[in-house]
This record gives sequence, structure tokens and C-alpha cells, in this order.
Amino acid sequence: MSDLLFAAEPRQRDIARELYTLARDLPLISPHGHVDPGLLAGDEPFPDPARLLIVPDHYVTRMLLSQGIPLAQLGVPSRTGAEVEQDPRVIWRLLAENWYLFRGTPSRLWLERTLSAVFGVDERLGPDTADQLYDTIAERLTEPEFRPRALFERFGIEVLATTESPLDDLSRHAKLAADGWGGPGGRVITTFRPDDVVDLEFDGWAGNVARLGEITGEDTATYSGYLAALRSRRQAFQAAGATSSDHGHPTARTVRLSPSDAAKIFERGLRGTASAADAETFRAHMLMEFARMSIEDGLVLQLHPGAVRNHNKSLYAVHGRDVGGDIPRATDYVHDLAPLLDAYGNDPRLRVVLYTLDEDVFSRELAPLAGGYAALYLGAPWWFLDSPDGLRRYRDAVTETAGFYNTAGFADDTRAFCSIPVRHEVARRADAAYLARLVAEGRLPLDEAAETIADLAYHLPKKVFRL
Repeated sequence: MSDLLFAAEPRQRDIARELYTLARDLPLISPHGHVDPGLLAGDEPFPDPARLLIVPDHYVTRMLLSQGIPLAQLGVPSRTGAEVEQDPRVIWRLLAENWYLFRGTPSRLWLERTLSAVFGVDERLGPDTADQLYDTIAERLTEPEFRPRALFERFGIEVLATTESPLDDLSRHAKLAADGWGGPGGRVITTFRPDDVVDLEFDGWAGNVARLGEITGEDTATYSGYLAALRSRRQAFQAAGATSSDHGHPTARTVRLSPSDAAKIFERGLRGTASAADAETFRAHMLMEFARMSIEDGLVLQLHPGAVRNHNKSLYAVHGRDVGGDIPRATDYVHDLAPLLDAYGNDPRLRVVLYTLDEDVFSRELAPLAGGYAALYLGAPWWFLDSPDGLRRYRDAVTETAGFYNTAGFADDTRAFCSIPVRHEVARRADAAYLARLVAEGRLPLDEAAETIADLAYHLPKKVFRL
């Protein structure tokens, strides 16, 4: 067995091997991610290696962009949704020629492990091997064993949560449910992500709110009708298997407004006269509303704050959102979450999973908060922090204060379907290495470490996300 990510010290390495074998083959729970459900609903062959492994992976494309390679050359669609005409083999060669840029990065680790574990390709990627590897993978993709559903089974995924807007008609999930793959208890479930109808600064917000009314039959020209429409869509999402909502706000701020004050901001938003302060206040108020709704309907509330969205404005102008143009920012949780925690933090019916892009707050704010409120759990290291070293720093920072059982297990948070098993492997190896150190230092008995690694890998995410 590979000793990837295990300590060089022999005793710790031996313990890590033993612990990892206990978690290695456990089913994968993917409670938060961005895989397109149409991939599995249609179960069509993947088009080519480049559009499978490069084009949708903004970890990869942003590194190439940083070295002056435009995303158009990498086949990333424009903001209009039109695909850029680009030979996929040329895209693959571009990556191979610039593979040295990824030395020491998790992107290199994930992609190399994907090539090896999923496609059986162990040759090192580079200019001299690019065409050979491309041809091998392209041939694999024509085989039935490499269709999306077949890979899903091979990966050992028990539950995969995708992420959809309230404006999504959930037809892809309906197809999965009809095929026995979706709905309550299904293998693929949805997640309620209402940012595009909550954030007044979201492009087309007023039109999105009108569309929400059309879908639900509620009068979303009024604030009360708007809330009723959101409740209606939450019910529809739960019928499609959702067990959680997800909120990607710029900050973690929460505030309690009176219904009349909230309605005034809402109406300014519809008129197009809302200020940036209005938008922040409305987002903060709606987090309180969503916490209250979660208490009523049981959806776990995931909060992903701390990203300055579309920081690279020229990139956004051409290619739109979610293509690698976002940047982390410092985030306050202690003060910003106080109104929500004062109201609901000790209510056992509420479950809030907190993520951060600001790892300075792991030990200073998040671990003490999760260790002090029944409603709070710490989400896995996210986005820029889900690297092997990021995972280690997370455990070092939070365990002494929050323990293991105020955390929510691992979430792969990926659009790159074939990287899912690799990301879980890396997380399980990192946890095995961390627990092995505790055992070797006499801080945790081996039998308890064995129980803990199974909980972190499998049992905790099932419990926390109510799967």
C-alpha cells in the first residue's frame, strides 16, 4: 500500500497504514458538491479527456491563467454559455507543456491520482507523453465501464449531493428518481442554494425573484409572498431528496429585521434603488429567516462566507461566475453570527455547518463557537484549504477545542466528478496520519483512533447532514 501523506517516522507510518485500511473502503458520502446532476441523469459517455478533466476544473484553469494562458484557449465557455471552439487535444497539450507549474500543488496530486486510480495511467504527464496519455484516456471513455453511472458505482459513492438554485426545475433529479437514483433515500440528492434570489447584488436579482413567483404561483412582488415562495421551493427540494441548504454569502453577518423593515429593503431591491448596505443587511436578515425555516423543515443550513466573488472582473466579464476569479477575505464569525446564535444557537432542531476561507479563525473563532453551541458544526476545509497541508492545519487548529465530533466530516466540494474518490482518499490519508501521531504520542488509544477514523470518513457526515 502506498504511504502517500503518511509520516516518515516509522512507527507513525505503520499506525497510519493500519488506520487507513479501516477507512479506505468505506462508502463515500459527498454531502456538498457541484457535480452537474445531468451527467448522471443522461449517463452519456464523457466527451474527451480535456472537457472531462481540465475545462470544468477551475483549480487547474486558474493556475494556467495566472501564467498568461487565456481561458478561451482552455475551452472554458463564455459568459453567454457558448463553448469556445478549441481542439481538446490542444487543450491537453497546453496542460502537459505547463505541468511543471503545478509542482507541490494539490491540483497535481488530485489529477495524478485520478489518472492512476480511475484510468490506470501511471506515466508522468509531460510534453513527451501528452498524446499517449490523451489517447489512452480517450479510448477508456468509449468503454461502458467509464460511463458516469458505472464510475459512480466503482467509486463507491453512497450519496452525492448536488447544488441547485430555487429556479431550477429539478427535472434532472426527477429523471434520476424515476431511474431509482434520486429522491428521498436516493443516491443522488439536491441541495437548496438560494443566493440568486436572496443577494440583491446578484445579476438579474429582480428578474429571478419574478421567476420564483412564476414557478411557485406566489406573489413575489410582496415580501410575504417572496417568503412563501422560498418555503414552497424548499418543500420541492426536500421532495427531491434535499437534506440541506447552502448559502454563499460574502460575510457571515446576521441581523434580525422587523418584517416591515425587511419589506422596505426588498421593495427597494425590486425598484433597483437598493444600496450595497441594503444588500448586505438583507442577506444578513435572510440568514436569520433561513435558520428559522430550517428549524421548521429540518434542512441543515450550510454557510460558505468569505469569498470576494468575481474579483477578476475582466475574467467575469468574458466567462461569468465560478471560473476561478474569486479570492478569499478575512471573515468575522464571533460578532457576525451573534444575532443568529442568540436566537437559535442552542436549539437542537437547528444544524448549521460553518465553512471558512480564512483559516486564521479556525482556532480563534470557529472551534470555540462549535464547542460552545449545540447548533454549530465545523465544515471541512474548503476551496483553497482542502489541500493535504490545509487538512493537517485544520485538525491541528480545531481538535483541541472542538474535538472531532463537532466537525462535519469531509466534503469534496467539486465539479470534477472523477476527482471525487481521490479527494476522499487524500482526506482519509490525512486523518490517518493525524490520528497516528496522537496514538504514537500516547494521546489516544489505538482502538479509539480506529473508531474515530471511521466516524470522520463515513458516520459523521451521514449524521450531521441527516442522510
